[in-house]
Amino acid sequence: MTEEHTSAAAPRRRNVRGEATRARVLVAALDTFAAQGYHGTGTRDIADAAGISQAALYVHYATKEELLFQLALDGHRAVVEVVRDAAEQDGTPTERLSAVVRAHSRYHAVSRKQARVVNLELGALTREHRQEISALRRELESIVRGILVAGIESGDFRVIDLPLTALALLSLGFDVCRWYRDGGTWTADEIGERYQEMALNIVRNS
Repeated sequence: MTEEHTSAAAPRRRNVRGEATRARVLVAALDTFAAQGYHGTGTRDIADAAGISQAALYVHYATKEELLFQLALDGHRAVVEVVRDAAEQDGTPTERLSAVVRAHSRYHAVSRKQARVVNLELGALTREHRQEISALRRELESIVRGILVAGIESGDFRVIDLPLTALALLSLGFDVCRWYRDGGTWTADEIGERYQEMALNIVRNS
């Protein structure tokens, strides 16, 4: 085979079966962490829930901590994308902040299992992995701060402590995953609407 033919070779085929197994292992890890806690879960529990052997589990994830990190990474990337999309819409600072708080709180209701596990078990991550997750959380804070600054400059908001206010607004959404249940008093959409009203009261009266 000539060098030209070698360079034009077809791209490597995806390992669909391997990707499916990895996805199944992540679901199993999430379910067992949610039911038993991170420290109460062993790799055998996860392998059994995924329907594979422990040896097969280690092919995809070398440690239990790697599984927690992947769940945390996926969850934080997803919520950053949700919040960024809401923040980038056209509108006044009031409209953009409403959209962000509504999207952020609704996300934590809809994705409560993963959000609850991740937020409760962050301390189990290695230092390096915690730093990576912390960078994503700082990105969330930066997005909210940017909207608050725009609102202060336009006269729409009165904010005395910018970093603390941004953290408080995000904490509203983060906490939803702790108590939200299907069939409860409020739907995910209703929580988003109520929380965005609370958020506007905070920035207008602080």
